[in-house]
Amino acid sequence: MNLTRVPERIGRLGELANNLWWSWNDQARKLFRALDYPIWKESGHNPVKQLSWISPERLAQVVADPAFLSLYDSVMAAYDEATSPLDHTWCHANYPNLFSGPVAYFSMEYAIHNSLPIYAGGLGVLAGDICKEASDIGLPMVAVGFMYPQGYFHQHISATGWQEEENSELNFSEAPISQVRSPGGDIALARVRLGDIDLALGAWHVNVGSTDIYLLDTHLEENPEPYRQLSARLYVSDRELRLQQEIVLGIGGVRVLRALDINPAVWHANEGHTAFMTLERVREKVATGMSFAEAQQEVRQTTVFTTHTPVMAGHDIFAIELVEKYFQSYWGQLGIDRRAFLELGWQGSPEPQSYNMTILALKMADQRNAVSQLHGQVTRKMWHGLWPDIAEEQVPISQVTNGIHVPSWVAPELNHLMANYLSENWLTRHDDPHLWEKIMEIPDWVLWAVCQRLRRKLVGAIRERMRSRWLEDNVPWTHMLVMGALLDPEVLTVAFARRFTEYKRPALILHDIKRLKQIVTSKWHPVQIIFAGKSHPADLASKNLLQQVYKIAADREFQGRIVFVEDYDMHLARYLVQGVDVWLNVPRRRQEASGSSGMKAALNGVLNLSVLDGWWREGYNAGNGWAVGSSDAAASPEEEDESDAGALYRLLEDEIVPLYYDRDVHGVPCRWVAMIKETMRSLVPAFSARRMMKDYIEKLYRPALQR
Repeated sequence: MNLTRVPERIGRLGELANNLWWSWNDQARKLFRALDYPIWKESGHNPVKQLSWISPERLAQVVADPAFLSLYDSVMAAYDEATSPLDHTWCHANYPNLFSGPVAYFSMEYAIHNSLPIYAGGLGVLAGDICKEASDIGLPMVAVGFMYPQGYFHQHISATGWQEEENSELNFSEAPISQVRSPGGDIALARVRLGDIDLALGAWHVNVGSTDIYLLDTHLEENPEPYRQLSARLYVSDRELRLQQEIVLGIGGVRVLRALDINPAVWHANEGHTAFMTLERVREKVATGMSFAEAQQEVRQTTVFTTHTPVMAGHDIFAIELVEKYFQSYWGQLGIDRRAFLELGWQGSPEPQSYNMTILALKMADQRNAVSQLHGQVTRKMWHGLWPDIAEEQVPISQVTNGIHVPSWVAPELNHLMANYLSENWLTRHDDPHLWEKIMEIPDWVLWAVCQRLRRKLVGAIRERMRSRWLEDNVPWTHMLVMGALLDPEVLTVAFARRFTEYKRPALILHDIKRLKQIVTSKWHPVQIIFAGKSHPADLASKNLLQQVYKIAADREFQGRIVFVEDYDMHLARYLVQGVDVWLNVPRRRQEASGSSGMKAALNGVLNLSVLDGWWREGYNAGNGWAVGSSDAAASPEEEDESDAGALYRLLEDEIVPLYYDRDVHGVPCRWVAMIKETMRSLVPAFSARRMMKDYIEKLYRPALQR
């Protein structure tokens, strides 16, 4: 990005563009829109790219515009306050002497903004929201992950409804990142032994407010060609490559932080993928003369581990032969032998049969948590065998229910509405339940008008994506129909938008085609359903589910009321969680740890229609949405599907559709709006990332530091 041509008066625009703080600050986004709206739109809301494209003539215009300069000055003042030393923050005010160093947060992926596409789904969104909220409350945090130049794949749906994957390389010069160099100017910051290779590691730095993210990179010239691609792509299927990535992330991540002279006070492992981080810290201590037992105890005391996986098949497990191949020269550096090392990742006897990364993490952390109340129960039962001498309910795994970063996900229109009716500084107080009592004072027609505007924005955004696809690829009319050509901004709109996989049951609502057809094509009370989501490239069963949805959407008898929008990403997700009326979530019970998309929807006045699983089990109060079926799973998956599909149709026919279309003389569905208000009042403060991070500090970080 060439910033030499940016006038000195607005010379810090480049600095602002390269700190993703702007992505959750409404005024900062307004500043970049005002800078050059056509380029802002064309760049995909990427100010780094925008500044590289903008003309000198336009820069001269804005620097002579008093209104633009006033906005620039106010945004930069807010930016400086947000990224300055943290003595004015909530964390400093409440825990002024707790942290002697930052929290080191390790995760395989981070979803911050669509201008940095290094994420696949919910785990990355959660990690990104944690980094943002840490900045907002002044929690010192440094995060470690991977720089994936190929990111996660782009999705195209063929004329037959089959998912096709396309990988594209990130243009580093047009992304909000900077390459990290050692004090001597070297790109290689650390090395990790992989078999017979000493792999050199570089890193890229991402500014997220006051939070620093370091993304590891193996694409260095000194590395052999195959290993340069090790960090190229997210969630590879090859097990050996996956193990190599996790070695680089865990062991290499610690070494890179040391090379940068960063000494964390707490180490937080997000999922088992990152667990090798604990072993490297043990190795460091053993090298100073400690025994393994002493080093393990010290490492455990300052380690926090969060698990997100409620089914055994979802945990990372590696063959013993693979682990031996890459660690046979490492376990001696820990002061232990082969069997002791393998037993760290094994539950059972007499001989370790595999290496489980979650077991390793559980054994190497004293602070452990699941991500919802129900997930806590499931997790304590799942891992009771590691603590066989105590009762299941006493298994030392707590829970911190997930939350969402409110400033990132709230619609601008609702942000302004809350500022008018709740408090001008509502965003700084959004986890205060008392603040949300004021939402009842908003006139029904005012809130409903905002909801209608957001639905129109959603329909417009989908049509724009459809238009671009048609212009680029000349897709046939049937494909345009599937992608949303006939969406109606006045019709009750339901969304199923999440990763396409069997346990999430995307096809449940298609269980009885005849009954569904009657619901969606009703002449006076129609319903439209928007599907979006990606199947894993290697998951053929999920691809078949997606194709099934596509074929239904292409059926003329559904009148264009069923839609599949391809290439689901953060940008589309914002339109969906802000613009639909009902958020559909029907996973198999006990298979969704928490979920968070429904929280984002609730923030924007969207009503949840969900199985009582994950976070909804503790969020539902009978007045803020609908529960599909009971809390208990049926005897078989077939019976569960049959029962839940029937419950889903009954709710739509008897409650949801009549409530939505019941209007007063002014066309306002007052009872529906009452549920919107109750949704926001009861759910937003409880399921915010601010509440979540305060819980992490109080329940997990503080105990780790006060021993």
